[in-house]
Amino acid sequence: MSKTLLETAVHREELYHGKILHLQRDTVELPNGQTAIREYVVHPGAVVIVPILEREDGSWELVLERQYRYPVAKVMLEFPAGKLDHGEECLASAQRELREETGYSAAEWAHAGLFHPVVAYSTEFIDVWFARGLTAGDRDLDEEEFLEVLTLPLEEFLDQCRTGSVTDGKTLIAAHWLLQIRAGAWVPDWQRV
Repeated sequence: MSKTLLETAVHREELYHGKILHLQRDTVELPNGQTAIREYVVHPGAVVIVPILEREDGSWELVLERQYRYPVAKVMLEFPAGKLDHGEECLASAQRELREETGYSAAEWAHAGLFHPVVAYSTEFIDVWFARGLTAGDRDLDEEEFLEVLTLPLEEFLDQCRTGSVTDGKTLIAAHWLLQIRAGAWVPDWQRV
């Protein structure tokens, strides 16, 4: 890594400490010796799960959710997802979130990768997981969580992504990885769990 790009914190101040998000303001020393202010959100990280129902004819249906998202004042179509609990491993979080939100458990899991949705102002990362061999069960939603679970054929879901009906970033990233897997360009390393 080039030292000509590094910034070093010289002072750190917590502006807000909430239930999920923390707001931080750092004074940093720039590569040229000057100082600047960096304000950002500290987030514990999250997972998104792509649950695949494989049909006898070889087609795929995807388990999705509709949920009202207050900041954008819209009902969004999304893959199941959630934040990591303190000290929780990403796979354990993915398994928990899938079960709690949809009622499904999965026999096999494959890790797709990790991405940072907004590097300019947040430490958040989202770990992407694929799940198959699904078994339906009971949901266990949080008291303040209201969502609808639905299944869509792969092509119908992709059409909604293409037409702009799906605008959730983590769902669009997962759709990209899903396309690569379905096309055979990427081969997931499925693990029985």
